[in-house]
Amino acid sequence: MDLTLNEIQTMLQSSAREFMEDQVPKTRVLEIDDSESGFDSNLWEQMSDLGWPSLTIPEEYGGLGQGWVELGVVSEVMGYYACPSPLLSSAVLSAQAIIAAGSEEQKQTMLPGIAAGQQIFALAYTEPDYSWSPDAIRLQAVESGGGYVLNGTKLFIPDANVADRILVVARTSEGEASEDGLSLFVVDRTARGVSTRVMDGWIGPKACEVNFDGVEVDASDVLGEPGRAWGAVEAAMDRATGVLCAFMAGGAQAVYDMTREYSQSRIAFGVPIGTFQRVQDHVIDALTDADSSKWTAFEALWQLDEGMADAPVGVSTAKAVASLGFPRACDAAHHVHAGIGADLEYGLTQYTKRARTLQHYLGDHVYHKARMARLMSLAG
Repeated sequence: MDLTLNEIQTMLQSSAREFMEDQVPKTRVLEIDDSESGFDSNLWEQMSDLGWPSLTIPEEYGGLGQGWVELGVVSEVMGYYACPSPLLSSAVLSAQAIIAAGSEEQKQTMLPGIAAGQQIFALAYTEPDYSWSPDAIRLQAVESGGGYVLNGTKLFIPDANVADRILVVARTSEGEASEDGLSLFVVDRTARGVSTRVMDGWIGPKACEVNFDGVEVDASDVLGEPGRAWGAVEAAMDRATGVLCAFMAGGAQAVYDMTREYSQSRIAFGVPIGTFQRVQDHVIDALTDADSSKWTAFEALWQLDEGMADAPVGVSTAKAVASLGFPRACDAAHHVHAGIGADLEYGLTQYTKRARTLQHYLGDHVYHKARMARLMSLAG
């Protein structure tokens, strides 16, 4: 395994850094975070013009057909600058669910718009009984008049407030296993009976409550075979989790860089505080977590590109590491920065807020360690 970037990946990394340096300063991130929607349409249009949403979508559906490492390189840079966008929700999680479950007609209809950034999709999975396992899906989809009626609530759904369409994971039947009976529905966000609310709290990125009250969905808007969606959902989540881990690794690296630089410039008792052993301990902790998050993330992305059978184990390993490492790096950074670290304009809190939210998104370290054990036949 050689994780050295090739020429195309290096060019992507350089262009992403140039774009972020020019367009996404800390002040802009803070402005977007503080906005009601948490979304900047102009920034998203610029990112779409660069082709980022199209990177891993096949060429026959308007994409560039690149690999997961290529998208991971871009995601890592985005994480370094704490860049808010619906890229993960729309161009990865939703697009991959459509690719895995959709008919040819559905792919041709939906994927080109996602690839061009002209259509934003969000995937609604988690519910009030928050969990990423299939047994937590209780939202009901009942057959009616040749279609389905959805009733229930989804919680902590990123980008649902700005999405054009929402992919809803709902239960259409019960089966012997918890993953049996799950179906994927394409629902217009403005459809009758659909309501979204941006949730309050110290959350980054914005997450939403989405309610479905008697929402009628045509049978043609079911992705794949009813009751058999779990395989497509799990495959999409694996790919999105790998990309998310790269984002989190980028954030951890930024936190380490801020901490190292501050320890060298902050003077106490006539010397830089970085000369104090306890400060050095915190700096080293942040570096260790940043490095471990990066290399496990890119190993997982490489495994996905290679189509390796144990790629899901690699993905869960990366997420377990990032879910612990990113928040821990932020904690170490705050110990070194002390009061200035709480200043919103300084920028450290932009990473801390994301670390606290993303450690749970697509499964926390407890979920992924248990999944690793199950995949490796170490647990039932």
